[in-house]
Amino acid sequence: MTNTLSRPRSGRLLAGVCAGIADRFGWSRTGVRVLWVVLSLFPGPLWIAYVVLWTIMPTQGQRR
Repeated sequence: MTNTLSRPRSGRLLAGVCAGIADRFGWSRTGVRVLWVVLSLFPGPLWIAYVVLWTIMPTQGQRR
């Protein structure tokens, strides 16, 4: 578990958003990814939220 929300440099599948969220809260990366896929099947702004997080979450090791 890390103290900050950031996208990891390794172990990411698309942009690292799910991996960053999982690392931040100490959850399973696979579990967060599966949950995201299931939730993305329902109507809602999940894709928009993913793109927004992709743009605002810094890559691990970068300073903003």
